[in-house]
Parts: sequence; C-alpha cells; structure tokens
Amino acid sequence: MTTEILRDVLDRWKAAVDGHEPQRVAALFTEDAIFQGLHPYTVGRQGVADYYESQPRGMTAAYRVLQTREPADGLVLGYLDVDFAFTDRPTLSVKLGVLLTRTQDGWRIGHYQVSRLG
Repeated sequence: MTTEILRDVLDRWKAAVDGHEPQRVAALFTEDAIFQGLHPYTVGRQGVADYYESQPRGMTAAYRVLQTREPADGLVLGYLDVDFAFTDRPTLSVKLGVLLTRTQDGWRIGHYQVSRLG
C-alpha cells in the first residue's frame, strides 16, 4: 500500500515537473513543507514553486522507488533514485527522500530532500 501511495503522488509530481508547471508541483506539497533541492532549502509551497520555475524547460524526471516505510499512521517515507534529464547537458542522477503526510486534501509531500550520492 505504501508504494502505491508514493507512486500516486510522485507520478503527479513527475507530470508537473515534465510539463514545467511549478504551481502544480507546489500544490503536491504541504503548506509548511521542508524542501531541499540542490539549492538552499526553503519552507512552504512558494519556495517549491520558485525552485521549479528556475529549472530549465525540457527538464524531465524519471524515478525508481528503492524503499518505502510507514513510520506512523498517516505518514509514508520513500527513498528513490531520480534521474533529471535536460536538453542541453548530461542527466543528473540523485537520491531523493520524501515524507508524505495524509491531509484532508489527500497525500502531500511534507519533506523533500535531494542528495548527490556517488
């Protein structure tokens, strides 16, 4: 069940990233989400939208779920491989950790952290 929840949210995240729709990406996060991309971290949806607005058009994301856990009711932890592909430079491969929270509006990303591990 945790993998299905994770895939549902991340499929929508991927579609919004691939479509360069930063507001749609941000809507998948909680209002107070901690977001750590490859720039200094932000808190909240506006920081998420700003981050994805700054990404080049044509960037796409492909993910692979490595692990999921349900640390408590209403929480899903995911650890993933993500490849960000670009039109003008090599693909960037990262690890992504996310914590999903069940809200009254459905599952949202409450914590998102990318790292470049070898």
